[in-house]
Amino acid sequence: MIEKRQFYIDGSWVDPSKARDLEVVNPATEKPVAVISLGSAEDVDRAVAAARRAFVSWSETSVDERAALLQKIIEIYERRSAEVDEAIRLEMGAPADFVREQQTPAGTGHLQATLEALKSHRFERPSPRGGSVLRHEPIGVCGLITPWNWPINQIAAKVAPALAAGCTMVLKPSEIAPLSGLLFAEILDEAGCPAGVFNLVNGDGPGVGAAMSGHPEIDMMSFTGSTRAGVAVTQSAAPTVKRVALELGGKSPNLIFSDADLETAVRFSLESCFSNTGQSCDAPTRLLVENSVYEQVVALAGKIAPETTVGDPAMPGSHIGPVISELQYERIQGHIERGVADGARLVAGGPGKPEGHETGYFVKPTVFAGVTNQMSIARNEIFGPVLVMIPFETEDDAVQMANDTPYGLAAYVQTGDPERARRVSRKLRAGSVYINGGSPDWDVPFGGYKQSGNGREYGEFGLEDFLELKAITG
Repeated sequence: MIEKRQFYIDGSWVDPSKARDLEVVNPATEKPVAVISLGSAEDVDRAVAAARRAFVSWSETSVDERAALLQKIIEIYERRSAEVDEAIRLEMGAPADFVREQQTPAGTGHLQATLEALKSHRFERPSPRGGSVLRHEPIGVCGLITPWNWPINQIAAKVAPALAAGCTMVLKPSEIAPLSGLLFAEILDEAGCPAGVFNLVNGDGPGVGAAMSGHPEIDMMSFTGSTRAGVAVTQSAAPTVKRVALELGGKSPNLIFSDADLETAVRFSLESCFSNTGQSCDAPTRLLVENSVYEQVVALAGKIAPETTVGDPAMPGSHIGPVISELQYERIQGHIERGVADGARLVAGGPGKPEGHETGYFVKPTVFAGVTNQMSIARNEIFGPVLVMIPFETEDDAVQMANDTPYGLAAYVQTGDPERARRVSRKLRAGSVYINGGSPDWDVPFGGYKQSGNGREYGEFGLEDFLELKAITG
């Protein structure tokens, strides 16, 4: 049993103000692998006070000083990457190969992209007509709340630009998957991050998250998680009029036109939906297919979907692992059962656990056909390996259906016509559009329209989220 009850505050590992243990459960075994402590408002107060004191000096550091710290963090992070791999595998059940190839490298990607953005950013420039100086300055003390599904990805995507901007911060990683966050704190400590610049307090939303978002000495909240929780953070932050940056849920459309390479498009669509066991906010979970090839695509999906296997995260291979918790498993089962009850046709998977995986929160990779865009399984973010397939008649119908959602995080287009790809992409109301399997680099902005959030992360766009703009005239 790993014991990690302390918090990182003001450059030291300290005991919580009140003992309140929480077991961290490995979702593949259903057994606890670690114990942490849940914090309270008193712990948040202590961390915020440390961050406020440190802001006085850290906000005045040079670009070179901040860049040197980021470079040192990168070096230590890469040296300790095997430890990060193991932490993520244990806390969220992500398969070993997937962690090593996707989850852990995301931390390096964000750190490096932020370092590049810091070195090239113009923190002072003349106004367009001259006569004034426009100056970017750090916003202040930041509260960072990160999720469990891509734990180190979202931690690095917030901590790196906050450090680069000259901000100080308090991080609350997910209490469900806190081990990689605690390890990240160790890495920053080893890198020589000045006391109080980075602080970590474990806890749940009501106990720590609410205390952070409503805290009068926190100048900005950066939150990634569900839309429901994002609304709560915003409401709690409103009385102090602090900046709130949100990266929330999604129900991303994936448009397949008849002129696409159908087998390639279907294979990409299934792999992208099922990757990370479907626990990605930008997963292409609504597959909209031109009606003339709809049944052909359904048949291809029925043939290809069983190639996605479920397996032990500790074993090598390209299989998917369990979902994060029993609660999440039950929610996904409820969605699948509702889809069946509403008349959708099962093409693959279905209710219950995969054969041979009675222990662990494993879900069958599931595909539904015969779905309408108004069904519950087409409207709600399921956050599991569940794909719904919906036919459309015309390009305009496809765009209208794609945009008929409260979300707008990502969209995907599969077509053999480059001009159609550009035309449709411009009409889709989403923060990111991926054409024919394209994937962006770490310097491309990430964030959503509508109830998928506000603000943008990654590279220079993430850096600017943590900066205020001052005009100096005269």
